Amino acid sequence: MHKNKKIAVLSHLLVWFMLFCMPYLLSYGQAQEINRVIAHFWIPLVFSAIIFYFNYFVLIDRFLFPKKMVQFIIINVLIIVFFLFLKEYIEDTFYQDLVKKRSTETEGGRPPFKMFIYVQILSYMAPLLFSIALKSTKRWVQTEAERKEAANFKLKSEIQHLRYQLQPHFFFNSLNNIYSMVDISPEQAKSSIHSLSKLMRYMLYETNVEQILLSKEIDFMKKYIDLMKLRVSDKTIVNYHFPSEETGVKIAPLLFISLIENAFKHGVSAHNESLIEINMTCKDQKVLFTIKNDNYPKQTTDKSGSGIGLQNLEKRLQLLYPNKYSFKTSVKDNRFLVNLELET
Repeated sequence: MHKNKKIAVLSHLLVWFMLFCMPYLLSYGQAQEINRVIAHFWIPLVFSAIIFYFNYFVLIDRFLFPKKMVQFIIINVLIIVFFLFLKEYIEDTFYQDLVKKRSTETEGGRPPFKMFIYVQILSYMAPLLFSIALKSTKRWVQTEAERKEAANFKLKSEIQHLRYQLQPHFFFNSLNNIYSMVDISPEQAKSSIHSLSKLMRYMLYETNVEQILLSKEIDFMKKYIDLMKLRVSDKTIVNYHFPSEETGVKIAPLLFISLIENAFKHGVSAHNESLIEINMTCKDQKVLFTIKNDNYPKQTTDKSGSGIGLQNLEKRLQLLYPNKYSFKTSVKDNRFLVNLELET
């Protein structure tokens, strides 16, 4: 910001320096009357600079933007009229020779004095209008930047909220699964609690970032799948395949866990054979994740989950990967299919 201010100051100085040098640049090689340059060019230029900066730093913010148009117009009219009379007074007092020449030239067919005043008024209107345009543009840019910052803050807050919402949801469902093992296999329940603590440590301390390496997320999913396999019977077969090599791809954390949770929640039967197939491929910065599992809809009396997992996922995808993802679910031959594709 400090650097931008320096550049702005230097730009203003350069512009005014060029304007002051304009008489010599336009009449290079010709004789110049210094008194004429001062009276007809430099003095009006100083008045223009005063009009510009007085409006830019004071009047526009105090009167124009708060929509006090009448006061704004009256003050500027008074300033312009004052400078017109002041210029005439300076010329009459200090540059009498120029006044006599102007009178002679007017009699010789030059534009009348009224036209000269009209041109002067227009010349003072130019810095006024330019200051309004410049200040309005600056205000628009600042407002737009603030709007984007507010939208970005809202986006981050919403994503953070969804992430925090996921953690207790995940923890609640995992505890339900461990609870069902306590009476049947206490040792397995102990082992599951230990595994769950590792998973929660990952969720609490390693996922508080915008993106994480896909390899870390894969390791987390493998541990979760192994934890879930402890609670299912031998009738359930779980096959999974993940990229074995480091891809360097980064993704938003905890995107896929809801889908795996959903497969174990709705794709496993206590009495029938069940098959869960999980597959992930990564190519050209695209991640394709698919899950196929048997479809055993949850009974209405089953309160083991709140059903927010997939809704949470869809909201996060909309916020994190707008126009860069494809998420489809379907049921075919009594098997639930999930297909998620991401462009990282």
